[in-house]
Amino acid sequence: MMLHVVHHPAYAIARESAGTFPHDKYALVMRALNESGAPLTVHEPEMMPREWLEAVHDPQYVEEVLTCTVPAAKQRRIGFEIDQRVSHRSQLSPGGTWLAAKLAQKHGFAANSAGGSHHAQAESGAGYCVFNDLALAAHRLVAEGDAARVLILDLDVHQGDGTAALTAGRDDIFTLSLHAEKNFPTRKAQSTLDIALPDATGDGDYLAALSDALPQVLDRFAPDLILLQAGVDAHGDDKLGRLSLTDDGLDLRDRFVAREARMRGIPMASTLGGGYGNDRVALAVRHARTMLTLADAWK
Repeated sequence: MMLHVVHHPAYAIARESAGTFPHDKYALVMRALNESGAPLTVHEPEMMPREWLEAVHDPQYVEEVLTCTVPAAKQRRIGFEIDQRVSHRSQLSPGGTWLAAKLAQKHGFAANSAGGSHHAQAESGAGYCVFNDLALAAHRLVAEGDAARVLILDLDVHQGDGTAALTAGRDDIFTLSLHAEKNFPTRKAQSTLDIALPDATGDGDYLAALSDALPQVLDRFAPDLILLQAGVDAHGDDKLGRLSLTDDGLDLRDRFVAREARMRGIPMASTLGGGYGNDRVALAVRHARTMLTLADAWK
């Protein structure tokens, strides 16, 4: 199957000093995809309009990001400085997730090579997340009548607390988070359904929990679109993960999700999500493999 991937060169930012967040991984992911030899069609997103951002985030916070005047306390909470390049990427990335969703409705599956910023709250970013592209895209799709019910399936090792908070009380957006119970954030939000797993959960128990929850949610909530936070930080080698999944475990996770969606005819758009470690190339390959697996399992 052709992989439709949304990417913009401005997703990647060169940094003089590398912190925990790998700003260059977006370019490395695209290199890994190209080196895979798999058929790709690359789509370039536009920046999400300010009024779309303000429909979910506090207008004052949107102003701070767009003008690069984010207070120091919020920048510490986010984990990096909000300069012009990061501000630009933070507007492109939600546009990319929205575009990936639109492409998924046409092709069945599409991927954003960025996004998955599930810790961003209404009035501030957090945990390397600036704007919450998942909540933004879901809100926009419903508001414009492109979707009646959206499932945000969060498989990052960290709970999608921002997404849960920003969509709380809505009956047209369902948040399902499968995460490590003792990992960041310390104070969890309330997703529609949370599945908190103990440290060192391996492939078998993880897949059992996923296969028990997801089909029931798909059948009962009956979404007409899935936004997948396809973080790879549940991998055992991840710097910030605690769930001990193997390469095979991630592969089985992705194949299961894609097949369950495909079987029900539900289009799905994936976002990059978390993945951390000193070996940037290995990390990029892990992200690329997830996109390719999802596309392959969809066909």
